[in-house]
Amino acid sequence: MQPQEWIRLAPTAAVFVMMAICGGCHKKAPPVVTPADIAAAQQEAQHEVEQAKAEAKKDVKSAAKVMGVDSKDVARARVTGAFDIAMAHADGDHKVAIEKCMTLEPPAQQPCKDQAEIDYQSAVAKAKAIRVSQQQ
Repeated sequence: MQPQEWIRLAPTAAVFVMMAICGGCHKKAPPVVTPADIAAAQQEAQHEVEQAKAEAKKDVKSAAKVMGVDSKDVARARVTGAFDIAMAHADGDHKVAIEKCMTLEPPAQQPCKDQAEIDYQSAVAKAKAIRVSQQQ
């Protein structure tokens, strides 16, 4: 390239260099959560609970067919199914709560998420405690 061409292209090259440098300077706004997003999370949570219930019912029925209605395997399948359903509820409630938190103003989001996490951990602990007590 001739020196004259460099001089002519220098401003364009400078613009590209600045765009490359400042490309990461712009913060993207957090995604906006809408009531439709919350409704979708609620629907998904309900679907997960329904699946857990269907799976639990299938497992109990299968254990009863193989081992008899009064077997320990049936009791174990009932306890496991109840636990899986409780966990599906906990997971779904947590996802919905987080979606709801995202609708709040940014300063209120983290405390809301923290409370959602506390509620989730509490539901998980309760489900585990019930499972342990029923297994004995």
